[in-house]
Amino acid sequence: MLKKIEQWIDKTNTYYTSQRVCCSQFKNEFSDFYPLDFLSNSFYVVVDKIPKPDFDELHSMGVSDFIDMDAAGITYKNTYYVLPHMQDNLRVHFHELVHVAQWGELGSIAFMQRYLSEIQQLGYHNAPLELMAYELDAHFTHAGEGINIPRHVANTL
Repeated sequence: MLKKIEQWIDKTNTYYTSQRVCCSQFKNEFSDFYPLDFLSNSFYVVVDKIPKPDFDELHSMGVSDFIDMDAAGITYKNTYYVLPHMQDNLRVHFHELVHVAQWGELGSIAFMQRYLSEIQQLGYHNAPLELMAYELDAHFTHAGEGINIPRHVANTL
């Protein structure tokens, strides 16, 4: 199943390659949190509908709530997708970049396995990978002290 999802992700990311925007544009806003080389290898795409794999197997695994959820953004590897009304929201970009760091640290299969397992067992709002992203984006939003997010993610996972 995870290989099927990864193939879908790769196909989706390839489809949107020409629309990707490099996150290095956030180098000033996120300078105390994300190194420039990390931002330069991270991308986002503004879409009218968040792309999600909608396989019957995912619903039978008990993650229908996540698949059906109205999300402002979603991350697949080093690319995340946001809705037009969120494209200027720094907190959403910050949050999704935490997920880019998680994907990078864990690798695709391990990230998906852990993320799906957390959602199945604890629900989206209590999943540790989500909690980490929400805690860090709140820290940023409240003008918290700079933290190297990719290093923090690597040390925390």
